[in-house]
Amino acid sequence: MLEIKDLHAEVEGKQILKGVNLTIADGQVHVLMGPNGSGKSTLSNVLVGNPKYKVTQGTITMDGKDLLAMSPEQRANEGIFMSFQNPIEIPGVSMTNFLRAALNAKRKHQGLQPLTGTAFLALLREKRKLVGLDAHFMSRGVNEGFSGGERKKGEIFQMAVLEPTFAILDETDSGLDVDALRIVAEGFNMLRNDHTSALVITHYQRMLDYLKPDFVHVLMDGRIVRDGDAALGYAIEERGFDWIKETEE
Repeated sequence: MLEIKDLHAEVEGKQILKGVNLTIADGQVHVLMGPNGSGKSTLSNVLVGNPKYKVTQGTITMDGKDLLAMSPEQRANEGIFMSFQNPIEIPGVSMTNFLRAALNAKRKHQGLQPLTGTAFLALLREKRKLVGLDAHFMSRGVNEGFSGGERKKGEIFQMAVLEPTFAILDETDSGLDVDALRIVAEGFNMLRNDHTSALVITHYQRMLDYLKPDFVHVLMDGRIVRDGDAALGYAIEERGFDWIKETEE
């Protein structure tokens, strides 16, 4: 699925990633943890092709294809999806029209015909149930006037409609209450299958409880310094990151 080798990246001339190596196989969910400023969001932005972030060394391949050679739009059409930490508003563009344009662009890339209006609306009804999103949100501008929890649910709903093969959840749990977190996590779990992989960036043990990841990684100072299973995440929740720093020195 996804393979990152010796990845170095900078933003505004400052080196942030300093040799990241990571392999995520089909169907796996990996959790990435680390202190603020360690490079977690930089990694996610590099993966989706944010032009502010410059790769200075290393490679990223997805299903054998050179990801770094693709535009952000090509990466999305190839099946990459990112749920942002702070989803932006798109005033004047309804969720329905936004998703129809995105889905049909992906279908065109795959050599498929666009969905008919009837088929598309039926798909929206089916997917809304996964995250408990009310029908009236479909006619509102994307994230316009949405609460923090509604924005996060909206992004999981977008993921459900677009059915990516590789999803990046960048602190999707940030700002969610317990009930909203459960709905978002359960919606994500319903989308998991043998062909869908994910990288989940989080600070919280509660996401580990819901997602039951295959692997947990610790990113510090631009490098992955520790790998493990969910037990590693629980240890960080209890002891912080200082003990890892001490063992690395």
